[in-house]
Amino acid sequence: MSRPVVIPLDHVQLKDRGLVVCDIDEVVLEYLSPFTAYLRSRGHDLLPRSFRLHGNIVETASGQAVLDAVVDALQEDFFAAQEAWQTPAALAVETLAALGRDADVVFLTAMPPRHAEARRRLLDRLGLPFPMLATEEPKGPVVSALHRSRPLPLAFVDDIHGNHRSVQASAPEALLVHLMANQVFRAMAPEAGDSIHCASDWREAERIIRAHFAQPARP
Repeated sequence: MSRPVVIPLDHVQLKDRGLVVCDIDEVVLEYLSPFTAYLRSRGHDLLPRSFRLHGNIVETASGQAVLDAVVDALQEDFFAAQEAWQTPAALAVETLAALGRDADVVFLTAMPPRHAEARRRLLDRLGLPFPMLATEEPKGPVVSALHRSRPLPLAFVDDIHGNHRSVQASAPEALLVHLMANQVFRAMAPEAGDSIHCASDWREAERIIRAHFAQPARP
């Protein structure tokens, strides 16, 4: 049995149409590139040695990997400073605006909720006014609670396969789309598997989503 969703959903008002639930970091906003720039400003660097942060963030002076607790602290500091560093991923703003004319778009970001206000300001400033949910809980139950098994198309866009598996378990009707802005780390991502559609950019992601939404509605 999946655990109950504890984050408030009342501010998300869906219409009688398809739903696109979309991750933010590395999908809508650049994350790894600005985070690397931020690390360098703090005397650290991110080395593209594997598809993870822990173990790949090093002290610039020594070249030594930092402790996991230091990685967590640097991520926390970056989230606090995100408005000064993060920019939209290529084609994200215009593609989501186009999708938003025909479907509901909801952002689901894996981020400590204490940073949600700063992220909301950043999204609004960039022309991305869609509702946002910030949580560190598994994404599958949240997507399921949003969609409520409606006989309408559902798409989920994320850069982490673990999140796709979570959604697949809780909302098996969802179209799963893998999208990642940073091409260096994207090349090191694990194999997606047959159930996940991989998009090279937002233009391809839009084609995949629209093709799915054009299929006949479920009974």
